[in-house]
Amino acid sequence: MSTTPSFSLPEIHDNEDGAWGPSSSHLPPQFKDIPYAPYSKSDKLGRFADWNDAEGAARAAAPSATGTTRGGSRYGRGREQAAFGSGTASAFAYFHVEDEASFSLVDNKAAPPRRGSATGFNRGRGGARGTTANVRGGQRGGRAGYPQRGGNVGGGARGGRRGWRDWEKNSRVRDPSVAIDPNWKMLEEIDFLRLSKLRLEVDEPEDVDSYGRLFAWDKTYDRVSTKAEKSLQTVDRLRYNPTTSDDPVIQQLARKNTAQIYATDAILSLLMCAPRSVYPWDIVIIREGDKVYLDKRDGGPFDFITVNENAGDPPIDDKDSINSAGQLSLEATYVNQNFMFQTVKEDQPFDFDKSNPFYSPDEVEPLASCGYRYRVYDLGVTEDEDIKLAVRTEVDAIMPGSTKDFVTIRTLNEFDPRAPGAGGAPDWRTKLDSQRGAVVATEMKNNSCKLAKWTVQSILAGAETMKIGYVSRANPKDKWRHVILTTVTLRPTDFAAQLNVSLPNGWGIVRTVTDLCMKQPDGKYVLVKDPNRPVVRLYSVPMTAFTGEDEIDEEEVLEGDDLDGGM
Repeated sequence: MSTTPSFSLPEIHDNEDGAWGPSSSHLPPQFKDIPYAPYSKSDKLGRFADWNDAEGAARAAAPSATGTTRGGSRYGRGREQAAFGSGTASAFAYFHVEDEASFSLVDNKAAPPRRGSATGFNRGRGGARGTTANVRGGQRGGRAGYPQRGGNVGGGARGGRRGWRDWEKNSRVRDPSVAIDPNWKMLEEIDFLRLSKLRLEVDEPEDVDSYGRLFAWDKTYDRVSTKAEKSLQTVDRLRYNPTTSDDPVIQQLARKNTAQIYATDAILSLLMCAPRSVYPWDIVIIREGDKVYLDKRDGGPFDFITVNENAGDPPIDDKDSINSAGQLSLEATYVNQNFMFQTVKEDQPFDFDKSNPFYSPDEVEPLASCGYRYRVYDLGVTEDEDIKLAVRTEVDAIMPGSTKDFVTIRTLNEFDPRAPGAGGAPDWRTKLDSQRGAVVATEMKNNSCKLAKWTVQSILAGAETMKIGYVSRANPKDKWRHVILTTVTLRPTDFAAQLNVSLPNGWGIVRTVTDLCMKQPDGKYVLVKDPNRPVVRLYSVPMTAFTGEDEIDEEEVLEGDDLDGGM
């Protein structure tokens, strides 16, 4: 005798918040720690695992510029506004970055020549089939390959086809900023995608102490233009930038238990802008008791300025070229320092409460204009959590007649707009006055990480003004002589919004890294940016590491001789 199967209706819990999705208070135990990704109600959920390329599917769904009609998309109607959740990144997406990074081309044979004209002009009505011309409106009967509004076409007589052999540009392999010892123990690996999702709101800092002397900004440099340029001079001044643990003021603050984390603005800004970085870098971390010190190595990446780090085709790595990455980094550092020293009036000093803590009376050379402001930030998530960070920030000048309007001074340098690695930058001498917006937009694209770090440093220091000088070579073939073409004045908070710099995201990265170090026992650690992948790794290293600075020859890292020796 057969029995009828029974079915009991499970208890259904409504969402108390009235929102779409499951209730967070009545989740089954097996689903507690699984993130919930919002999705569009119009999505077809036909499978529970899709290993296809999510980015490729998104590109295929996007309206293509080729073959479009006057109606918008090539299906006749424009796309409606996406529903809620349809563009949300899936928490379960599969990323195969490592597989793509390991790809290398084996067959280097030249491709067979294409049939037809090399310039992209074809005979006949409408051109050959499969033409990739970007023609607005998808005209019929026009001359195929003729460049119209909307972009470049076919082969093009100037510069060849865009995107041709672009895979060769990204195939270069960079060396790490510090040699990884096989005996080091890797504790954590974090990709930039995870870092970019962190967030922590931080209140205004507390000023602890101020040291040094500032000079007033010379307003004559605000009137410099391409038609009235000024030569960049070599000025000998002393400027100190010691690492965190060697700072006597920070040592004094640590003895008073002012904070649990100690850093400088240069180290902190790089950590906060880490997802934008492309070149390798490393931060030495020392854990002593309940304190964490973020340090830099002498001669490491913190002592030099990068050039076109974020360009699609960055500078080459040829040691014999004056336009190599290492030589341009040395040149940019030299230009930045001399521009700082030259653009201030030393007859209008402004003294902080205390004198420069690093200057010795035995020094012969005069001090440069520099002020050190020690500030404390509260990184606690709750009111009961006491986690504070003490940072040494630097300001470079002060506005004339003011006692609070501090200034940070930086430079962007042009080497040769026609050289490899220029990143498509226009000629500054012809475009700065007429098309300054195009020049600024190109620099924001090619130097996104560098500009973001400078902006974060200015905000950390409490500077109200940021001066950026545009400095170019007097002759593209001579890296020793430079001219100042113009100077722009920016508000750091406004410029951060233009660069899309998120300070809460930066503070979230700092808090995450320090929490990882707080969980480790006392010792020395190093946070290393992978030279070829968007990943940072935390290693445990011996206490004797980085004391002799003989792990990597500095000349190999810089790819050239010391710039000061050639002056």
